[in-house]
Amino acid sequence: MKSHFKTLILSLAITGFMVCNANSKKPNLNLVEVDKTFIHPNPNKQYIKVALLLDTSNSMDGLIDQAKAQLWDIVNELSYAKCRNEKPNLKIALYEYGNDRLNGDEGFIRQVLPFSDDLDDISKELFSLTTNGGNEYCGQVIQTSLNQLNWGNNPDDLKLIFIAGNEPFTQGHVNYKDAAVNANEKDVTINTIFCGNHNQGISTFWKDGAKLTNGDYMAINHNQRTVHIASPYDYEILILNQQLNKTYIGYGTKGRAKAAEQAMQDTNAISYGNANAVKRSVSKSSHFYKNSSWDLVDAVENEEVVIEDLKEEALPNELKGKSDAEIKAYVIKKKLERENIQKQIQELNTKRTKYISDNTKTKNNNGLENAMTKSIKEQAKKKQYTWD
Repeated sequence: MKSHFKTLILSLAITGFMVCNANSKKPNLNLVEVDKTFIHPNPNKQYIKVALLLDTSNSMDGLIDQAKAQLWDIVNELSYAKCRNEKPNLKIALYEYGNDRLNGDEGFIRQVLPFSDDLDDISKELFSLTTNGGNEYCGQVIQTSLNQLNWGNNPDDLKLIFIAGNEPFTQGHVNYKDAAVNANEKDVTINTIFCGNHNQGISTFWKDGAKLTNGDYMAINHNQRTVHIASPYDYEILILNQQLNKTYIGYGTKGRAKAAEQAMQDTNAISYGNANAVKRSVSKSSHFYKNSSWDLVDAVENEEVVIEDLKEEALPNELKGKSDAEIKAYVIKKKLERENIQKQIQELNTKRTKYISDNTKTKNNNGLENAMTKSIKEQAKKKQYTWD
């Protein structure tokens, strides 16, 4: 009887392992006991995990500028991805390396942000980066990101490293080949972006650094100015963005500060022009924009907060002294307002995208964005991800 039960459990485990990844390893047929890590606890929770490793030495001002100016293009492109008709979540981690201000004993490397789905935090940290001369240790920063970040073991997850810089890939005490071995063990693909001449990147081993994990090697002009194209729909989207911000209900210790940060990242986006601010507005209308740690609408929606359990001091001024029923009604009202505004932004963005496509004779070549989105799409196909 016991052997029959184990056989049944094994069959169920193998069935549960039939996931989106066409290249997943075959199940271990020697398994007879249930391993709780074998079946992903929630198969509909796929993640696109991107670790962005940026050289912040003196010559990289243009690269950092591109990262700031093109973040929302990248986020928006990823928001259209699907796996098994489910929309995956997005987590982005950020490292800087090659900056003399960083700790030399740690390889002039700093984890700026661990994997995060807080798009405002990601934008904030990108805008905090500054450059300074230094030593660029590519192998060590890759290995550090592999060691420090929680890559997980869901075979559906798309796990990618993008490292950008312009010094030889062989510098430092950690061999990039050893880091690549570890990346393969974790199912992480390393993509290299050389900031400079294509052939120079090959001769300094940037292409080899990508090849070892079947990643992509790319060379970009990191000093190229980002092009944002205006459309007749931009003004209306920006007005809707202002209305969207008013649907957020800050609560708890983070509420007020995070609402202010939301507005600050709007300001940072518009510093690269109205068209870039529009792209951030589009990102804020997508499923990637999550704020349950400080916004009551998202927190209730995700069942992370029970209104009856909230203390008076955690409530914003407009809800103090209100009954639970009144608070619930207010949250529902703001939720419906938000959904309506986000829908309008998405509809206008469809028209905006078509307008830009119809009125642009030459394809934009925004270096970092094009390099990343092209690689992500190609590598996502291996795991049967699709794009709307």
